[in-house]
Amino acid sequence: MIKVVIIDDEPLAAEIVEDFLESFPELEVVQICHDGFDGLKAIRNHEPDLVFLDVQMPKISGFEMLELLEVQPAVIFTTAFDEYAMRAFDAHAIDYLLKPFSKVRFEQALEKFMRLKDQNKSVSRISEDLATPVERIVLKDRGEIKIIPYNNVRYFEANDDYVNIYTAEGKFLKNKTMKFFENHLPPSLFVRVHRSYIVNVAEITKIEPYEKDGYLLILKSGGKVPVSKTGYPKLKLVLGL
Repeated sequence: MIKVVIIDDEPLAAEIVEDFLESFPELEVVQICHDGFDGLKAIRNHEPDLVFLDVQMPKISGFEMLELLEVQPAVIFTTAFDEYAMRAFDAHAIDYLLKPFSKVRFEQALEKFMRLKDQNKSVSRISEDLATPVERIVLKDRGEIKIIPYNNVRYFEANDDYVNIYTAEGKFLKNKTMKFFENHLPPSLFVRVHRSYIVNVAEITKIEPYEKDGYLLILKSGGKVPVSKTGYPKLKLVLGL
């Protein structure tokens, strides 16, 4: 039996998916959830083969929920907003169903999943293009889910396969790359001033010369961030110097 979890904040939309699945007796709906937190628990508890996932939901979005999973199942996105379609396909989702979708279109998505599953192909790889919306960062801290608005971040620091995120509340760790944050942060607010640092320009109080051809940023918090030779022109451009 193939286990399925449905995650959608609209009960009627979730019910439609459940009804359509009745044509596929080999698929079993193990749980229906109406927000990302419950969906996260359901995926961890049931380890489903396939998830039907809405994008825009209360508390955390479908994209943000996937970022919190250690092992990601195959996903078919269901949403009323076509603006997310390219991101979903870039993230190697099985398919993307734009509400309201017909039973024929639904069955096409299911058949695609079954075909890939029969071929033993990877259908669950979520790439970094599946981006958290630029307004916030979602992460796990000591077993709890924490949501940090980007404008609360003082700076980012590379830490092997992770990134240290410095805020007024303290330091947090996120399993992402510096390249991801460089590509997805608002370019008018954040600048990569060094291979290992991205800084919130609103936090800068002073720029001091530092070593040969280098500079040091003094932040409102008292923190210090080095600026490389290649990072300085980017900083000047953002600051209008």
